[in-house]
Amino acid sequence: MRKICHITSAHSRYDTRIFLKMCSSLAEYKSYSVFLVVADGQGDEIKNGVNIIDAGEKAQGRLSRMTQTTKKVYQKALELNCDIYHIHDPELIPNGLKLKKLKKKVVFDAHEDLPKQILGKHYLNKVIRVLLSKFFEKFEKYTCRKFDAILTATPHIRDKFLKINENCIDINNFPIMGELSNAIPWSEKLDEVCYVGGISQIRGIRELVKSFGYIDNVKLNLVGDFNEKSLEEEVKSYVEWDKINEFGFVNRSIVADIMSRSKAGIVTFHPLPNHIEAQPNKMFEYMSAGLPIITSNFPLWKEIVEGNNCGICVNPLEPQEIADAVKYIIANPEEAEKMGENGKKAVLEKYNWQNEAKKLVDCYKSLLD
Repeated sequence: MRKICHITSAHSRYDTRIFLKMCSSLAEYKSYSVFLVVADGQGDEIKNGVNIIDAGEKAQGRLSRMTQTTKKVYQKALELNCDIYHIHDPELIPNGLKLKKLKKKVVFDAHEDLPKQILGKHYLNKVIRVLLSKFFEKFEKYTCRKFDAILTATPHIRDKFLKINENCIDINNFPIMGELSNAIPWSEKLDEVCYVGGISQIRGIRELVKSFGYIDNVKLNLVGDFNEKSLEEEVKSYVEWDKINEFGFVNRSIVADIMSRSKAGIVTFHPLPNHIEAQPNKMFEYMSAGLPIITSNFPLWKEIVEGNNCGICVNPLEPQEIADAVKYIIANPEEAEKMGENGKKAVLEKYNWQNEAKKLVDCYKSLLD
């Protein structure tokens, strides 16, 4: 039996892309023994057929994670002596190069366009952002050509890496069919909409909450954790906060319940370099749950939303536009329900994980052959 090891120093053990989709899908194939090395101090376990190996306590702070945690997960992974090592964080690239020197097959998974992501980090000085972005652009070009394959979360990132490594495949973060579907009739849904995911300034939380100052008798179901305490305190001080149902981070079954009672899913990221060509996982999860979506009006997102007639695109920096979209969906239930059906149909036909899982397995087969 071939052994495949996924390694992460930054993501949680039940990360949707890494554990729920990639590792769990691979574990269904009897020809693979699947391992996932993490560092969170929660101990080893076997879940969904995946052997989760804990390298120790979660690091306190980025620097500690990038130095100490990367060493710990690398050592644990090395002890497993696997056929393929699949690394999920840019900070693990040097460890991936070490594995290559040991004649191991190594796959790098680019979840984000890192140089563009750095340009959107508002807490960094603008000059530092530009310099860091250029540094990592050169770093990727030098290192990633040495890996056996590059997997990317979007076609846009794939096209960038194809100039570096010809064995590059996009494995999109499309939803698992049926996981978030529900059979609740539209007439039984509440006058609520939802946002599910990480909560931050650049993901539009300020504008989203403020938009409810223009909306009456509708609640926002807010699911996820704030990335900054100061931002959380600020947003919770807004007068509009009394229209928010805060859930925090919850498991997938509760996410499904929240989506089932909502009438729309919202993803209004700011127009930053790393967002414009992104394909947010939650956009497609809303669609799979039969929800019309309210999204930022980026060209790629408009192509998906308007091309499938499954929602409304707005300027994410304008609370009034977000509010108008919410009000339109609440006021037009028949059209909203049709949008939801269109989105669900698009997921069943195209935007689903089953298609992506086959691409992942085919990639591994080619490397092992």
